Amino acid sequence: MSGTKPAQNRMSDPFRTLTPMLIGYARVSTDLQNPTLQTDALTTAGCQRIFTDRASGRLDDRPQLEALRGFARPGDVVVVWRLDRLGRSLAHLIRTMAELRDAGVQFRSLTEAIDTTTPGGELVFHIFGAIAEFESNLISQRTRAGMEAARRRGRTGGRPTSLNPLQRDAIGTMLAQGMTITDVAKTLNTSRATVYRQLEKEGRR
Repeated sequence: MSGTKPAQNRMSDPFRTLTPMLIGYARVSTDLQNPTLQTDALTTAGCQRIFTDRASGRLDDRPQLEALRGFARPGDVVVVWRLDRLGRSLAHLIRTMAELRDAGVQFRSLTEAIDTTTPGGELVFHIFGAIAEFESNLISQRTRAGMEAARRRGRTGGRPTSLNPLQRDAIGTMLAQGMTITDVAKTLNTSRATVYRQLEKEGRR
């Protein structure tokens, strides 16, 4: 059972019940991939409603995930077959899980046996968050160190109109860690337009 449009009135949705629900989320990268493995596992786990996206993990535009957020209410549990189905990176996964938790919605991953309704699962969530922040800080520090080294070799001035190989490689890494285009541009001392142009060249827009 795949997702539909977000319910404007959740209580009038035929799938919505008065009691907390297990809500499944599945994602495949292309139209050629089959989500049956995921949806079967989610159904077996007891999910009463399943939302399915067909989108790359790098894309922010996942309409069924947004529909799920509009459908879920406090006390519900969002269930995925595997962690990478929900987040495109560790940082993105943690941010999405935190947004669910802030809305009173819990999270469960079947493959990794992580369940934030349990003390152990909540501890794992906090550990993941600390690791994601640490990794993001390391990436920023390495990028800035590389840029400083380039400046010492003679690159000076304001924002560059083009990116060097180190900066081009850093864009994908920083975006994968959940940084926004604005944050990437600031870290690289360049403009948002330059970052967008590079993404277009690589076919990632």
